[in-house]
Amino acid sequence: MTGVTVCSGTVNSIKSLWETRIKKSKDDLKKEKEQRGQKAVGRLTGAWEDRITLAKLKEKVVTEEGHVILRIEREEWKTLPAALSQLAHIQEWQLHRIGLQKIPQFISIFESLIVLDLSRNSITEIPKEIGKLTRLRELLLSYNRVNYVPEEIGSCENLEKLELAMNHDLDDLPAQFSSLKKLYHLDLSMNQFTTIPDCVVSLPSLEWLDMGSNRLEMLPDDIHRMDKLHTLWLPRNELQHLPDNISRMQSLDTLVLSKNKLRDIPPLMERMSYLRFVNFRDNPLTYDVTLPDLNEDVDEEENDREMFGREFMHFYIQEARKRGYALLNMYCVQTFR
Repeated sequence: MTGVTVCSGTVNSIKSLWETRIKKSKDDLKKEKEQRGQKAVGRLTGAWEDRITLAKLKEKVVTEEGHVILRIEREEWKTLPAALSQLAHIQEWQLHRIGLQKIPQFISIFESLIVLDLSRNSITEIPKEIGKLTRLRELLLSYNRVNYVPEEIGSCENLEKLELAMNHDLDDLPAQFSSLKKLYHLDLSMNQFTTIPDCVVSLPSLEWLDMGSNRLEMLPDDIHRMDKLHTLWLPRNELQHLPDNISRMQSLDTLVLSKNKLRDIPPLMERMSYLRFVNFRDNPLTYDVTLPDLNEDVDEEENDREMFGREFMHFYIQEARKRGYALLNMYCVQTFR
């Protein structure tokens, strides 16, 4: 009897184990089927969502003057959907105030892109894929949070206009930046630059530069290398003096230097007859100079003069020279007594 009991117990154990395994196998199979079903539903749902998103994007596409433009303003698009890659023929992005945090890496497939305007968003970086956009002419990223410009930007060989104003922590540019041979308009205002980078000075086609509201402490001595520059905005910086070579900037006709720490105006700037507009307002200049009154019979247009403009610059230099001669004569008299 004892042997039979042991055998019966063994059989029951095996049977129980087998039934447990069968149940587990059935449960696993059921779970796998459910997961496959969920994935299928997910893929179907994802496909429908992509279609809906793509349809929504297409509603934002317009054609103006022969250019295909994606224009979105004041909506919530923190990220751009992959469905956008199906509209690779678009030539301009105009995405303003949409809360965008990142430029997608698939930007590289938009080979026809001419204008990329992502101003007033929350973008923190420019992807290296930007270098693939060899037809890009305008890159507008002002009022974002960009603190780094990748060296690949030097491959944007047709870039003509770049705006990076008000990105707060931006304080440097890569050496490859000087490869932008066609760049003529550059806005780096309201950032953290302490000097004009050499790669900017080396730009051969630069005509317009704004570096106002930075922390510029000095200008490069070879600033005259920017021989095509006609407009230079430098207000609200920390400049204490100007290099003499600024007088050799043959194309410069607009120079704004208001709200700096300038103590003097280089005498050589007197030769800059081509300089049409200059502003020295709100600088602690050494001499307190006031322009002489014009005759009452002069035209009203001539009487409308900028107190710290071009005429002021010439008058200041003349007065500084006179006072300098006076001090020199006084020194000579005292020396030979």
